[in-house]
Amino acid sequence: MDPVAALSEIAFHLERDRAPQFKVQAFRKAAATLGAWSPAELAARAGDGRLKATKGIGASTFEVVRQALDGGVPDRLAKLRAAATSPLTDGGRALAAQIRGDLHSHSDWSDGTTPVPLMVDAAVSLGREYLALTDHSPHLTVAHGLTAERLTDQLDVVDELDRHTPGLRLLTGIEVDILDDGTLDQNPELLDRLDVVVASIHSHLRADRATMTERMLGAVTHPRTTILGHCTGRLVEGSRGTRPPSEFDAARVFAACAENDVAVEINARPERQDPPDDLIALALDSGCLFSIDSDAHAPGQLALLDYGIERAAANGVPADRIITTWPVERLLEWARH
Repeated sequence: MDPVAALSEIAFHLERDRAPQFKVQAFRKAAATLGAWSPAELAARAGDGRLKATKGIGASTFEVVRQALDGGVPDRLAKLRAAATSPLTDGGRALAAQIRGDLHSHSDWSDGTTPVPLMVDAAVSLGREYLALTDHSPHLTVAHGLTAERLTDQLDVVDELDRHTPGLRLLTGIEVDILDDGTLDQNPELLDRLDVVVASIHSHLRADRATMTERMLGAVTHPRTTILGHCTGRLVEGSRGTRPPSEFDAARVFAACAENDVAVEINARPERQDPPDDLIALALDSGCLFSIDSDAHAPGQLALLDYGIERAAANGVPADRIITTWPVERLLEWARH
């Protein structure tokens, strides 16, 4: 098989499995190195020993390339394919068939690991009809959040990719921080230019219940907020450890979401599982819409959407109340009204 495709697919599987980043990058970097050469040049370099001595090509990646050039599926890739599992039950598979897009993803413009085109290619391979690029806003400096100037530059990149990616709409967006006073961390004029605004809290998560409630209500009632992202901020497992959910008046917040047509995100990240089941039930009873999103920071993590789909199905969320089942035209009309 094509060696670059083999290396890229291995990286995808490792990202989906949440492998350590250094392992993923070994295959991503090797794929990028090989991608600069023609098939004939690659074969020549592999045959005369130059490939093995190339910076960025280690023993594992060289073996993948060698086996691919020999005409077979590399052993590493075959094992990853065989080990792949899905969280979807019958109900989850039925809902997955209705999902059209993903409205929360990151690239290396903020704290994602790859350029935007690789995220787009992965979304296409997964059959998505649309993907929103929602890199972080400037307040989240640890994530290299986008200043107004950088976000403006990114809009041009998204427009160019959108026009040259048949079968996928790449939507403009941002994951904007909800600041302590409930305002959104980005230039209002820029927010008006975006298709999707995911409003999330990333700081002072242990503030008292009343403070958190008012903070969230400020964001939910903002006319440009589309989605309330990972609302409790909890972490239930994973490399970052665990974190308890923030305390807020969920009944008031979800009532405001329903009144202001703001979707409640079902964040698909296994380490988040946010909101918890009891809050999904409360949001349902409150009349909320939902958005099942991957919150992907790497191409393979786009496949984590299945975990959110399964949780939505298990909690009885009707498909038509999930905005990511809607055609993109309906979605954009709703987001702009």
